[in-house]
Amino acid sequence: MVKIIRPTLIVDKEICLRNIERMAKKAAEHNLRFRPHFKTHQSLKIGEWFRQFGVEAITVSSVQMAEYFAGGRWNDITIAFPVNILEIENINRLASEIKLGLLVENTEAAGFLAKHIKSPADVWIKIDTGNYRTGIEPHEEFLIEEVIKQVKAGKNLTFKGFLTHSGQTYSAHSTDEIFNRHFDALLKLKSLKQNFSNQFPDIEISIGDTPAATLCTNFKGVNEIRPGNFVFYDLMQQNLGVCRFEDIAVKMVCPVVAKHISRNEVVIHGGAVHFSKDSITNIDGKEMFGRIIISKNGEKQMLDQMNYLSKLSQEHGIIKVAHNQFQYFNVGDLIEIIPVHSCLTANLMGHYYTNEGDLIGMMTKF
Repeated sequence: MVKIIRPTLIVDKEICLRNIERMAKKAAEHNLRFRPHFKTHQSLKIGEWFRQFGVEAITVSSVQMAEYFAGGRWNDITIAFPVNILEIENINRLASEIKLGLLVENTEAAGFLAKHIKSPADVWIKIDTGNYRTGIEPHEEFLIEEVIKQVKAGKNLTFKGFLTHSGQTYSAHSTDEIFNRHFDALLKLKSLKQNFSNQFPDIEISIGDTPAATLCTNFKGVNEIRPGNFVFYDLMQQNLGVCRFEDIAVKMVCPVVAKHISRNEVVIHGGAVHFSKDSITNIDGKEMFGRIIISKNGEKQMLDQMNYLSKLSQEHGIIKVAHNQFQYFNVGDLIEIIPVHSCLTANLMGHYYTNEGDLIGMMTKF
């Protein structure tokens, strides 16, 4: 095992493999192309774990990430982020080397690609089905038609279909609400598909959120799914009812550096630069940045929600501790914390260790 002396992100390979296998089987059962999003783990090593379950096509969130995974023998990559036309040289280089999927949502980007792309590439139109982050709203069919015209004008471009990330499922308050939001997104996409199917008989639908991909069973009209967070899951997913604690594959291990019994607080080395500042609402109505696992009598034990990571600054983390649990925290101890958002935590940490102490690298950004 690695000697831990500072905040360290630990990944459980067996849990990851179990999560991948479960999602791959679900995709196969519903006759869906499984194109997992690799922005969660951002690691060539972890990416290799997917191959044993038949994964050949992947999703990424940037041109730079596509370049990283293309260098690791991934030859079918969709960049699920609106095309940044300033990166056209990199995009052209990728398109000449791999099967590349690109995302557009306006006539400007579509027209630019049509004129400047030098190798074949698939193009998806981003549809906003209720997340209200970006994308064309389904009722804006005139704009969609104009974007398609621009795509068709490019001799190296193939219009693939409609793609969405139904991120609105992440703000649901119940699993029933996840089902309802997923079904609403399906209705919008199926209507678009039907309206354009005469012109494009092979038009496809791609969806990509972990809550729906995990829980839902209605994928009628969908051709591919692109979940990403499922490989690790996290406290946010558990809180939504999407996964169990035993499905969460990553934990932060942090040293205890101080205790303040008058405030029932423990200070750890582990702050916003390690966890991010994503939070969920605890049962006391306050922000929670992580659940706490301690070693007690030689065994690991997750403490109840009255003990939680309650505050983050740059390097400091403050754990609120129930008075009767305070004795289990000592300066120099290592404690495990289940992060709220594993994607951001992994991105900030930049590498992992497995339970066996093996170092797993991630994509470097510079």
